[in-house]
Amino acid sequence: MNLGLVASSAFSVKPRTEDSFSISFAPLSVEEVYAKAETDGNGAIVMMSGMVRNQTDGKPVVSLEYQAYEPMAMQVFYQIAAQIREKWAVVNRVVISHRVGRLQVGEISVLVAVGCPHRSEAFEACRYAIDTLKHNAPIWKKEHWADGSSTWVSIGACEVQDC
Repeated sequence: MNLGLVASSAFSVKPRTEDSFSISFAPLSVEEVYAKAETDGNGAIVMMSGMVRNQTDGKPVVSLEYQAYEPMAMQVFYQIAAQIREKWAVVNRVVISHRVGRLQVGEISVLVAVGCPHRSEAFEACRYAIDTLKHNAPIWKKEHWADGSSTWVSIGACEVQDC
């Protein structure tokens, strides 16, 4: 996690009313997140859905368990949206939702949506959002393996592994 990002300015960033951010035990809804990204000024909405897959590096996974330091994670989400608007001023909406708790294979763990007038900025901003979230947010996952073992991993460690 990049603590410089969090310590320097994230705590002073306030979310914009048109954006939406959440950390939830409840299942995430693609339709709900998409609707939050919608506005008449959009020509594109790009959404990224992260799901629990059945293996990591060929090792069978039965479930993942996510934990977050929610106050700081939300501030990181707000900072990501602010940085997106610095890079792509045309962005209309940013939506970031992450699950916590135990998730089974196939369940959605994170949804990111960006609404823009044009697709190129929407794609770039959405990718920036998920990559920055995975690198900076204080969110951890515990991988539960088919053999009964488990391992905690910071999602920031997933940057190299693409997990």
